[in-house]
Amino acid sequence: MTEVVLATSEEAEARIVRFADRAIDFETFLDLNENNDMELLNGVMVKKMAAQLEHEKLLAWLHTLLYLFVKQKSLGIVLGSRTSVEINTYRGRMPDLLFVRQDNMTIVQQRAIYGAPDMVLELVSPNDRPIGLLEVETDYRTIGVPEIVFIDQQKRRVRFFRRRGSDYHETILLEGTLTFETVPGFELQVQWLFADPRPDELALLNALLQN
Repeated sequence: MTEVVLATSEEAEARIVRFADRAIDFETFLDLNENNDMELLNGVMVKKMAAQLEHEKLLAWLHTLLYLFVKQKSLGIVLGSRTSVEINTYRGRMPDLLFVRQDNMTIVQQRAIYGAPDMVLELVSPNDRPIGLLEVETDYRTIGVPEIVFIDQQKRRVRFFRRRGSDYHETILLEGTLTFETVPGFELQVQWLFADPRPDELALLNALLQN
């Protein structure tokens, strides 16, 4: 997850990459973002924070499960954290995971996603500030993402937002089952997300596919 409070944080200021005195638009950002390690925030390129080990372990587990489930069910495409999503002309995000349904694939282009993914998932970093998370949430709401999921390993909770008409409904889970409405049949127990070790991916995948 990227910290977006730029003006008040020396650490965040150090991650700003300036290529010009003017704001950079999304297409220019794609040209300049050679390492796919930045986001575009109000025309300024900002490096994403380096991920910690537990973040990477959970992300790999989730990506494996979701990718293989979606592939086996021919539901669409799952992409990881090096895929840019256009928010507007001067903003672009890189979700930790995103899912696009088969009938929504026109938004998936070679260089980026131009439109609202059906689901985005972000892993919350210990360094993320509440206002930064709010801006990430707002960006995804702005483009109309139907399902927005935040997994917070430190607080051991899941916050997700589902679009209901013109608004969003928020749910917080500390336990129980996390069901993905946009990926029919894909559900996880919240305690699995924070367990060590987590259930074996292939065994769990087989169980999910049989349901």
